[in-house]
Amino acid sequence: MAKLKDKLAEKIEIQRLRIDHLMKEHSQVVVDQVTIGKIIGGMRGLKCLLTDISYLDPYEGIRYRGYTLPEVFEKLPKPKGAEMPYVEGLIYLLFTGDIPTLPEVLDVADDINKRRILPRYVYEVIDAFPCCSHPMTIFSAAIMTLQRESFFAKKYQAGISKADYWDPMYEDVMNMLAKLPEIATYIYAKLYRDGNRIQSNPFLDMGGNFAHMMGKASPYDDVSRLHFIIHADHESGNVSAHTGHLVASTLADVYLATAAMVNGLAGPLHGLANQEVLRWLQEVMDKMDGRIPSEEEMKQFVWETLNSGHVIPGYGHAVLRKTDPRYSIQRDFSLKHMADDPIFKYAGLPYKVVPPILMEQGKAKNPWPNLDAQTGVIQWHYGVREYDFYTVLFAVGRSIGIAVNLVWDRALNFSLERPKSLTTDMLEAIANGEDLHIPDE
Repeated sequence: MAKLKDKLAEKIEIQRLRIDHLMKEHSQVVVDQVTIGKIIGGMRGLKCLLTDISYLDPYEGIRYRGYTLPEVFEKLPKPKGAEMPYVEGLIYLLFTGDIPTLPEVLDVADDINKRRILPRYVYEVIDAFPCCSHPMTIFSAAIMTLQRESFFAKKYQAGISKADYWDPMYEDVMNMLAKLPEIATYIYAKLYRDGNRIQSNPFLDMGGNFAHMMGKASPYDDVSRLHFIIHADHESGNVSAHTGHLVASTLADVYLATAAMVNGLAGPLHGLANQEVLRWLQEVMDKMDGRIPSEEEMKQFVWETLNSGHVIPGYGHAVLRKTDPRYSIQRDFSLKHMADDPIFKYAGLPYKVVPPILMEQGKAKNPWPNLDAQTGVIQWHYGVREYDFYTVLFAVGRSIGIAVNLVWDRALNFSLERPKSLTTDMLEAIANGEDLHIPDE
């Protein structure tokens, strides 16, 4: 058994006792109130999900297992000569809550490398797609195709004990995470590089191997590590995370759940913001004929966008009330490696002028830049200029946190998710003060 799996088994036993105590002694304690606005408004902000993997603090940004992003990047071990930590170290942290040592990270990296080989039939499925297919469609289908490899599905059919559900789920998760970089880069080669695939290198870490298979030189290996770490998780209420949890609550295996997650991420209201930022910046560049606008000119472009009924892409956040730390980390990297890039300079101007304008407009609760304000700019600089592929990059990273959550879902035997629906008549009656008896199910 791998050392990470041993550590995880220890943690599971402790967490099971905590969950059992909460359910037996405190299950009737009220946590939140459901309003009509939350029911109709997509349950936004409703406190009704459980995850220990990450927490989105309005003022500190995303925390992974209690650690802020700056702490994560400071404390996780890094490959020799690299600026950014091993992605494998983040996997260890998300599973266990512990900052791993370098030997523990290398053990995870070795385990993942042993699992990276993709069955031939997955390449054939990818090759069967027409050349004009969207990369997220192919990515989802390729993950679905891997379902035949599921240990969990086989063990469940054989009658495994509920207490042991997490074990084959863990094996599926590690197998899948090891294969996602190969799937993503093969799709990239098929669609954008005339099918010229670059074989994986078993001596590289996940981020380094991804850069290698993308055909990108250093520091794109650090770009990949940075990208996957900051995208890895975002609580469990966003569409992709919640979809993965919902599907897995049926005891579907990780391949079915992750494919569903990818489909949710592909929706334009969830995973496409980074390319919308880049598109908007390039529209400004076209209007300026490539000249860097003054602050006054940029303010004019911002107001034109707002007055036309559109938002400024990459600004504002449903929860955050400060500049997204994921943006700040990317911006610091960009200042060091691509400060003279024209698009980066364009991206810097909104940072100066947009927040005051949004505060003046008065509609945005958070006028500061979020993760997406910088992501596409970095990818464009390093030659990944196919907008549609940006969401695949997002999905590789987001799969990490979601998949880890699914192992814990099975370890703690979380129930099938089944909220109760009401009719519009019922809501109107409640709004008018009528006392309706709606039994719990």
